[in-house]
This record gives sequence, C-alpha cells and structure tokens, in this order.
Amino acid sequence: MRVAYYSPLPPSRSGIAAYSALLLPELEKHVEVSVARPGRLRRSPKAEIALYHAGNDAEQHAWIVEELRRRPGVVVLHELVLHHLVVGMTIARGDSAGYLAAMEREGGIVTRLLAHAAIDHRITPIWDTRPHEFPLVREVLDYATGVIVHSRYVEEGARRHGFTGPVWRVPHPAWPIPAVRPAPVGGGPVFGCFGHLNETKRVPQVVEAFRRVREQLPDARLLVVGPTGPGLGELELPEGATREEYVAEARLWELMAAADVHIALRAPTMGETSGSAIRSLSLGKPLVVSDVGWFAELPEEIALKIAPDDSEVEALAAGLAALGSDPDRRHTMAEAARTLSEGPHRLDRVAELYAAALEEAAGGDALRDGVLHDVATAAAEVGIGADAPEAAELGRRLREAGLGG
Repeated sequence: MRVAYYSPLPPSRSGIAAYSALLLPELEKHVEVSVARPGRLRRSPKAEIALYHAGNDAEQHAWIVEELRRRPGVVVLHELVLHHLVVGMTIARGDSAGYLAAMEREGGIVTRLLAHAAIDHRITPIWDTRPHEFPLVREVLDYATGVIVHSRYVEEGARRHGFTGPVWRVPHPAWPIPAVRPAPVGGGPVFGCFGHLNETKRVPQVVEAFRRVREQLPDARLLVVGPTGPGLGELELPEGATREEYVAEARLWELMAAADVHIALRAPTMGETSGSAIRSLSLGKPLVVSDVGWFAELPEEIALKIAPDDSEVEALAAGLAALGSDPDRRHTMAEAARTLSEGPHRLDRVAELYAAALEEAAGGDALRDGVLHDVATAAAEVGIGADAPEAAELGRRLREAGLGG
C-alpha cells in the first residue's frame, strides 16, 4: 500500500514538522510513503490513500487542506480548534465571504452576524479572543474519510461536530532520548517551561507562581525556553529565572534534561497534544499541567493537574513548592513517566497503529470482512465451533481489535 503523506517538515520549526520527522522513518517500515511537497500539487503523489496532517497554522497547513478538499483522505487532527487556520485561508487572503460562510456552518445565522461584526471592527476579533468557542473544525472534517486523533478529548469533539466516519485514537509518539548532558544551570530545584510560548501557555501565571516559590525555596531556578508568540507581551522575570528564545534541538534537550520539573499549562485548550510534554515523558520528568483537554487525560502518577481558575496561581505555587522540596516524589513520578513513554507512546507501536488505521481506511469493510473470514476459517480448522468455550474468548479479542460487533 502506498500512502501519500501531507505534512510540514523540517526545516519548518512547527511542532507538527518535528512530529512527522520523528514518525516517517518508522512508518516507512510498514507502508510505502510518498511525501507531498507544497507547490507541487499538480503532481500529487499517486497512492491508494492520502494522509493529511491538520494543524491551526495557515502558513504551514493551508496547502494541505486545499489538497484534502480536492482529494478526501485520512486526517490527523492535531488540534480540535482550527479557527486561525480558516482565518488564514479566508480573511487573510481577502476572502471575507469564505470566513462568513464557515462561521455560518459552525453556528447558523447568528454566528455569521457575529463574524460580520468582527470583520467590520464593531467587536474585538473573534480569532483573537474566542477562537475556542468556534473551532471551525468542520472545514476539515467534512472532507475526511477517517480521522486519527491523539486524545479522547479530540475524538469526542470530532463526534460532537458531526463526524460519523471512523476515528482511530493513536498516542503521540515519544522521542528516543539522545545522548545528552544536562545544561549547567546552578541552584535547584529547577523548573522548566518549554515550547512556543503564547498567551494560552499561562506564562505570566507560571512566572508569578515561581516568584512565590522562591520565598520558600530561595535557590530555585526557572527556565523559560522557546519563541514568543503573539499576545504574550513582555515578560518581567524575577531573580532566578532565565529566558531563552528559539534554541537548536541539541540545546533544547540539554535544557529540558536540566529541569527537575516540567511545566506545561494550557488554557483555554485548543485540543492540542503537547510535543514538549511528550519529550518530558521521554526524559522521565514530572509534569505540572492544566486540568483540561489531553492534559487532563494524563495519569495522576506522572502529572500534577492545576485547574485554570481564580486560584490557579496559588495552587500552582503550592504544587511547585511541594514537588521542589520532595525528591522522592519526583523520582516516583519520573519512573511512571518513563514507563508511559516506553509503553503506549513508544514510536514503533505508534507506527504500527498508524499502519493499521491506514490499511483499514484503504480496505474498509472489505478488509475487515476478510480478516474475520480468515479467523473463522482457521478456528474451524482446529475444531473451534460457535458454541466452544474458546469462541467466546476469540470474539472478545476481535472486539478489542475493533473487528467484532
């Protein structure tokens, strides 16, 4: 089976480009992959099935969605909220009518009128303040023949927005750990906040919480690492905090390895799965996360969860201070994180799940019926009839694999 593969790739600095760079070599062990490139859509790869990675950045994903609309296929839905993607494909190109139509499909005529007011500058732009209230994900789902998601949150969101096709929940793959020496930071405990930093990452709340932690743990350090996104503004860092903008891959691993606790807050969530948090799991680092979306699905054994409410800073400061002063607890969380990264998130296992989903999508009911026929034939050959005790166990295993009724 040949798969046409649509995704940003390095040297793009997007998280999904890094994701595909990690996944592709392992996926190619299971299926033949033909990688599509932007600007070459008239010569799209010939394949039995196409796989499209959808994210919320129009610069990176507009060409992918345009091809999806020409040739429906399986969509990897990295985020549930695609509002900025749609804005970039409509308003940013002078196509206000396209945005109005998308908003009307999202919520009817009232939502269209709201979008009209935003375009006319009568209200604050929705894409700046309320994109999570209007995900506009149907602009992609309406062309998907199947969807791969990383979380129950996004799966349920896709169903809620009317998608009735097959959905495969595949964990985000974990990065293999490079040979890395932790960067010299000094002091301790060291807290780290990594990735593209924008207003949803709660960075001001992290800084204020750290300021309070320093009152109890005066040698504590905070690493704030990653490029600054729109809406974040200037950060006034307290003593003990260090800021680094975009860093090379090797330097990122060194800084992440130096941190005793990793902080990965999101509110509101766009339904994303954090690549930085997955790297943290690979390194065996305790996590502090917001109690929302995919983050809320993380096991309690590896993640301290903070509600993004009026008590957020107070709860975050208390949680960081507790983890910072308890190395035994950090060790226990670290071991649980490694176990998770080496189990469900293991790269070879994720690639196998991708291949199985693509094979099912390509073959559909015919593939499923063929597998069931082969199983039934093999069972009959060894004397397992419909009433045999082994038949019930066989049926249970088939249902677990998504093949039984």
